[in-house]
Amino acid sequence: MTITELSYALDTLFILLSAALVMWMAAGFSMLEAGLVRTKNTTEILVKNILLYALACLCYFFFGYHLMYGHAAITDYSPNAYLFFQMVFVATAMSIVSGAVAERMKLSMFLVFTVVMTSVIYPLVGNWTWGGGFLSAMGFVDFAGSGVVHMAGASAALAGVIILGPRKGKYGHSGAIYPIPGANMPLAALGTLILWFGWLGFNGGSLLSIHSVENADTVAVIFLNTNLSAASGAVCAFIVTRLVWRKADLTMILNGVLAGLVAITAEPAAATPISSVLIGGGAGVIVVIAIVLLDRIKIDDPVGAISVHGIAGFYGLLCVGFTSASATFSTQLLGAATIFIWVFISSLVLWSFLAKAFGIRLSMEHEYIGADISECGVEAYPEFVASKTR
Repeated sequence: MTITELSYALDTLFILLSAALVMWMAAGFSMLEAGLVRTKNTTEILVKNILLYALACLCYFFFGYHLMYGHAAITDYSPNAYLFFQMVFVATAMSIVSGAVAERMKLSMFLVFTVVMTSVIYPLVGNWTWGGGFLSAMGFVDFAGSGVVHMAGASAALAGVIILGPRKGKYGHSGAIYPIPGANMPLAALGTLILWFGWLGFNGGSLLSIHSVENADTVAVIFLNTNLSAASGAVCAFIVTRLVWRKADLTMILNGVLAGLVAITAEPAAATPISSVLIGGGAGVIVVIAIVLLDRIKIDDPVGAISVHGIAGFYGLLCVGFTSASATFSTQLLGAATIFIWVFISSLVLWSFLAKAFGIRLSMEHEYIGADISECGVEAYPEFVASKTR
């Protein structure tokens, strides 16, 4: 075997293993969302996550990848490995939308949106940034997708939440906010830890090469910085909740972890370990504030996805202007604005059309009894629900 062949094999294996880690993040999103919704909506959120992953893979294979990359020649590693790696990325973007619109959207309408998002909306953003488009040409840096994946998913989610409206009983007529606790904190914690684990492949694999000493060292730096940012996000979110509410709010701590991961994703290779701690810590503070503020303006996001992936993603993109010599603050701001405007407006138009043409919200009766029964016909906790009614 020649050196070239060995390099090809090593890089291909590295990409495939990284893609497998990213694919495992689908389980993380499923468990996180299942833990943060009510028992009566658990089966439906799981069905949604399974189907969105399957649809995203098929739509991206048939349409999205070609729109994003055209017929670009890939010779340093297997083209199919790269296709698979990009395929699991698009599923991550759709998982963000799933949590934000949970507990009151028709499953069928969500799946229709999934087809368009993964076939057209997301691939265009990817083309502009990673496919040699105008954003990359002007110097915009988004190493692993703080903007392309996370902020794009959050922008689509925000548009959907605005058209959909809040869950029944979430907000009172006098401006009161009524918490709707999730049903299963162990599942939510497990989902977050799975995401933390999978994120190492998300960021590390984005280098797409490990065959040289330099690349191997860079992957190690990415792993270290990704982990440090998540850890700092968790601790800082805990400190904020402890200082403000005198409680260790688990959901805020979990979102602090995810915000730290999202923020460092924009450029984990150029940051130092210390700057990664600072970036993650800032994200942990910002996400707590963002969740509270969005709730006050009646943006009902059951899992905090818009704050975690949108606000922290935007923050992460701006941080690149300070950690990377190849990026400027103004270019990062322009790139972030471009992604938000395109995804938000296109999603808003699509959600509005679906709402007017078919209706995207469950009826009051179906929302009351839960999507498990009304949409799936299968309860996630039948013994528990039955015992409550006896």
